[in-house]
Amino acid sequence: MHNLFSDPEYLSYIEEFITENRKNNFDRVLQNRTKHITIAVEDVFQLHNTSAVMRSCEVFGIQDLHVVEAKFGKDIDKEIALGAEKWVDIHRYNNINSCVTKLKQQGYQIVATTPHEQDAVLDQFDVTKPAAIFFGTERDGLSQDVLKQADAFLKIPMVGFTESLNISVSAAIIIQHLTNSLRQSPVNWKLSPDQFLEKKIDWTRKSIKDIDFITQKYLQKINK
Repeated sequence: MHNLFSDPEYLSYIEEFITENRKNNFDRVLQNRTKHITIAVEDVFQLHNTSAVMRSCEVFGIQDLHVVEAKFGKDIDKEIALGAEKWVDIHRYNNINSCVTKLKQQGYQIVATTPHEQDAVLDQFDVTKPAAIFFGTERDGLSQDVLKQADAFLKIPMVGFTESLNISVSAAIIIQHLTNSLRQSPVNWKLSPDQFLEKKIDWTRKSIKDIDFITQKYLQKINK
C-alpha cells in the first residue's frame, strides 16, 4: 500500500493548493521542531491546564505531547489551545504504565517534575539525553507509579514561600528553558529528514479543505 506520508512527490502535488507563504512558514517552524524532548501530563483535572501545556509545546517547538487520562477523560479546550492541536501530536493513554513503557521503548529517560527531590534543578539538567518530562495533577503532583519508574527528577528553583506553581506555568518555564538549552548544545535535536517530510505532509493536508478529493486525484495519476 502506498505510504503518502513518505512520498515527496505527493507533497509537491498538494503544495500547489497552499500559498507560498504557508509553505515557507511550515519549513521555518519545522526547522525548530524537536522530538529529543517530549512532554507527558498525568491526569490533569483542569482541562485548560492541559490545553495550555500543549500551547507551550507548540510555541517552544516540542512536537509530541503525551496525555494520560486514567481518571479524567477530556477533549482539548480549543479556546485555550488557540489552534495548537493542529500542530502538536497528541498521544493518549488510559494508564500511566502504558505511557511510561512506550516512552522507555522509544529511548526516553523518564523525568519526574517535583518540588521535593534534589536530583537536578532546572539550570543543571543534562539535555544531551532524550527526555520525557512528566507533569502531574495541580493538587497532588505525580503518582507513585511515575516517581518509582523515574530515571531522574527535575525541579524549578524557588525562593519564595510558595512551594509549587500551577502546572501550566511550571510546564512553560521548564519547556522554554530546556528547549533553549538544547538549541545551544551540540546535540542533534532536530527532526530527521523522514520526520520532517512526514510532518510537512501532515500539516499541508490539514491546510486543504478538499484534501480527500485532491489525494484521490493524485493516486489516480500515479496509478495510471
